[in-house]
Amino acid sequence: MGYSQAEKIATHQRIVDIAARRFREHGLDGVSIADLMRKAGLTVGGFYKHFALRDELVREAFEHALPDIEGWEASIPVAPKQAMRAYVSQSHRDNVEHGCPISALVNDA
Repeated sequence: MGYSQAEKIATHQRIVDIAARRFREHGLDGVSIADLMRKAGLTVGGFYKHFALRDELVREAFEHALPDIEGWEASIPVAPKQAMRAYVSQSHRDNVEHGCPISALVNDA
């Protein structure tokens, strides 16, 4: 039985969501395609139905993660001290999977 286009889009997005979090947590080299697909409840072979290369997933995951910093970014002109306190806070540090993808992945770039 085949998948509908809507199911394929939802699965693709689920893979990107997981990758965006896992790459920030473990770095680009700390996460394998097998790990990501297992976390998504899929097989490694299914990866290639969504992406030609791992680099495509990395790009999409990074772009997907960027909106996570929009609220922080928007507060810089209005309340720069509060914005910086939030950025260097323990909460931001301890929740890297939802934090700034730039700081989380700078060493991998």
